[in-house]
Amino acid sequence: MGLEVTNAAANPVADLEDLEIDLLLEAVYRHYGYDFRGYARSSLRRRLQSIMQAEKVATISALLDRILHERSAWERFLPGVSVNVSAIFRDPEFFLAFRRVAIPVLRTYPFIRIWQAGASFGEEAHSLAIILQEEGLYQRSLIYATDINDAALRTAREGIYSADVMQRYTQNYVQAGGTRSFSEYYTARYEYAIMRPSLRENIVFSQHNLVSDGAFNEFNVVLCRNVMIYFTRPVQERVLTLLDSSLVKFGILGLGSGESLRLTPFESRYERLVDVQKLYKRLG
Repeated sequence: MGLEVTNAAANPVADLEDLEIDLLLEAVYRHYGYDFRGYARSSLRRRLQSIMQAEKVATISALLDRILHERSAWERFLPGVSVNVSAIFRDPEFFLAFRRVAIPVLRTYPFIRIWQAGASFGEEAHSLAIILQEEGLYQRSLIYATDINDAALRTAREGIYSADVMQRYTQNYVQAGGTRSFSEYYTARYEYAIMRPSLRENIVFSQHNLVSDGAFNEFNVVLCRNVMIYFTRPVQERVLTLLDSSLVKFGILGLGSGESLRLTPFESRYERLVDVQKLYKRLG
């Protein structure tokens, strides 16, 4: 009598790829300490496919072998799998709202601590520094700009960007309520623009993994924008727990346009400060 298979996989190729992804993420976590296991699988799969094409490997298993045994391959892998998309005054309406509703609150503090999580290449941290300078608050402020990707943080610490993007950044700055000429904040050198060093005097760039690391200070403002959209729902709630525990009473939380506190355990703990932008005030 023949064997009857009742639980055959509907798509064995996809199941095998899922297994390979699980093994890769676990190996990356155990060997390098970076935890991508809570990232949304669909967007992660697209990034892995792009990396495989760049590395000219046919399977995720082959990619895993390469990044475990070739340091240069790992250094290419990390920026490819982590998300580093930003711009100075990206979403200028958010920064305009921040200037209008958050700055008056910050004026009431003798010293201001801001955590900008998911700092990428430092554009948002520089944006915050510019606003604080223009509002006369920078000298009593400290910005902690963190990211999982140390290579991106090296760029952030240098403050050097392509000159090609300066026109777009200037437009963003104007729309965000800038009060000066944006050209005052950088020096053009050939194909590069170097942000003014004084903008980074009160910025601490540091590596931090939102998925696996804990709280490290209390802050008057926490901005974590367009980061959690790449996480699964359970990981989003874990990250929100971290952000919430890092805020002082009546502290301000800023999220990305695709992120929200609605239908989370934290919804009742916050007051929405503006109708459109995701700026919240922590209650008691």
